[in-house]
Amino acid sequence: MVNAPGQDLLGRVALVTGASGALGAHFARVLARAGATLAIAARRIGVLTELAGELRECGARALPLELDVTSATSVRDCVATVAAELGSVDILVNNAGVAVTKPLLEQTEADWDIVLDTNLKGAYLMASEVARRLRDAGHPGRIINIASILGLRQAGGVTPYAVSKAGLIQLTKQMALELARYNIQVNAIAPGYVETDLNREFLTSEAGHRVVGRIPQQRVGRREDLDGPLLLLASDASGLMTGSVLVVDGGHLLTSL
Repeated sequence: MVNAPGQDLLGRVALVTGASGALGAHFARVLARAGATLAIAARRIGVLTELAGELRECGARALPLELDVTSATSVRDCVATVAAELGSVDILVNNAGVAVTKPLLEQTEADWDIVLDTNLKGAYLMASEVARRLRDAGHPGRIINIASILGLRQAGGVTPYAVSKAGLIQLTKQMALELARYNIQVNAIAPGYVETDLNREFLTSEAGHRVVGRIPQQRVGRREDLDGPLLLLASDASGLMTGSVLVVDGGHLLTSL
């Protein structure tokens, strides 16, 4: 990969949450290729250890960390360990997320809580902890929240997920407003359907094929489609951007429900 001018991340420390999943691991690889030092965090430490080994073989420095984003204690411990081992977090990628797919009236309180706690509260806890440390140290920083087009439109069977992503988009804008004075930029990427472990079964179903048929570009996203937006927001190339939501969906939001 050849990075565009301003997208060199040498000397930067990036923390990626949810790095045991397909998208999180991909984000870590992209940032590592751009020169960043990586802290990769998730609940599945075994998967992270393998990923860290892969990144090191490619010449990157990588630190795997067990993390539960729904726990303030776990979040504080994770960020403190990164600071002690690698230095201040320059780039946070809030990628940890879960979904529960059921009709609205079959969703339980427990379903609601795990989705909102992970996708929204977890992002808030991570971003707040990183931002607080950046403010206190007088360092600039970049926070990138991984939202979804379902934060901007509706779909059946995923009410808690859609609500969490809508909240994450508003959280992005609120934090961008309040943190700009500290030179901390907060932006979001809102992917459309990108094939992952969370949606693979749906995308191969009859209903999934109908959804893809309504996308103007007639395809779901590949992980590589998110590389450019990620590097833009992680690098100096986005110096005047904060509170932005970059939609990467093949035109899906242009269509009716």
